[in-house]
Amino acid sequence: MFDKLQRQMQMYESLLTNVNAYIFVKDLNGVYTFANQKMAELFNVPVEDIIGQDDSAFFDLSEYQAILDNDRKVFDDEVTIESEEENYIKSSNTVRIYQTTKSPMYDEQGTLIGLYGIATDITERKLLEIELDEQHDLLNVVLDNVDAFIYMKDSNRNFLYVNSKTADLFGYDASYISGKLDSKVLPTETADHFWQSDKQVFDKNEKVVAHESMDADGKKLHYQSVKVPFEYGKGKRALIGFSTDVTELYNLKESYEELATKDHLTGAYNRRYFEEHAQIEFARAKRHSSPMAMILLDVDHFKHVNDTFGHASGDNVLKSLTTLLKSMIREHDIVARIGGEEFIILLPETNGDDAYVIAQRIRQAQMDLPIKDDVVGDIFITISSGVVERSTLHQSFNDMLKAADKALYQAKTSGRNRVEIG
Repeated sequence: MFDKLQRQMQMYESLLTNVNAYIFVKDLNGVYTFANQKMAELFNVPVEDIIGQDDSAFFDLSEYQAILDNDRKVFDDEVTIESEEENYIKSSNTVRIYQTTKSPMYDEQGTLIGLYGIATDITERKLLEIELDEQHDLLNVVLDNVDAFIYMKDSNRNFLYVNSKTADLFGYDASYISGKLDSKVLPTETADHFWQSDKQVFDKNEKVVAHESMDADGKKLHYQSVKVPFEYGKGKRALIGFSTDVTELYNLKESYEELATKDHLTGAYNRRYFEEHAQIEFARAKRHSSPMAMILLDVDHFKHVNDTFGHASGDNVLKSLTTLLKSMIREHDIVARIGGEEFIILLPETNGDDAYVIAQRIRQAQMDLPIKDDVVGDIFITISSGVVERSTLHQSFNDMLKAADKALYQAKTSGRNRVEIG
């Protein structure tokens, strides 16, 4: 019996020592009579150095009173307290937030002799909540001040969100509209009219641009609406809609997308866009063991072109080369300008041999094709290329890029106007 009891005690002691929570016991004076190993790690002292000490030895209590206030409430009211406590830890000079449960502890006669508690660190969660709240507030500020009617609806025609501009148009508070069926907020005829384009979004699962209208205060109002499907939660379907003057909104949207993804001179994708998609494609190819290749190329003696014909003609050369590159790749391939006269082509589902053939075709086509220039007439250029196929030696997209760059350098040092394989 004694051995069994001893084993149980050892099991409980091991549990308290290894559990991923801070467990402690205090007497009525707030002095620790027990602390588990997690507490010792928090205070950076041995467990035995915690026993006999009160919280002033480990926390800054001058500004952070929650510990003492909660302890006092447990002792005075003899109730269990669940709360969040913000504490300054002296050993680490940091402020941490804990989810804490404290309960009164009694002896065999039922006399209150202290409290026992368990706490978990929720600092990161709280910081994330604060950040999300701030982002939510900022997003609402943006959405409520955008000159557009913005709204979200689910596939059952219920509004999930409206910005303040939409709420003002409908004549209700945004909080009232959220969760309501569209026909409960709008006249049935108007709600059914809007549902026609909504239904297209859900049926096709694609963006829909529609001209819509509604009557308000005796006037017929017209809107150009862009509606986009998305999923939230566990596969719940919804759409987000933007209704405003289509010319201003569409042109602004297009220009922002163009600036974010395209090189302003050539119209090729920019380096940022290319790297983002190349990393995604690299991960996909690695996961499925599928081929993937890349061609890195640049214009031979481009400085001579600029110095001889001028920068305007040099720009014309880059734009003409971009046109050629786009014409010689597939729709799902990506061509980007990543430097002054340096371009790169991403070739999914393509092995090294095929990529080499493509690079040679491009090289030959550019060598044979005069670039028409209104100022100086025909300009002939050549290009050098480095080709690389994804292999097990490449742990990342950057490894492929380095190999392609090395091959390009080899092409340059071997006489230019050639293709080398990395």
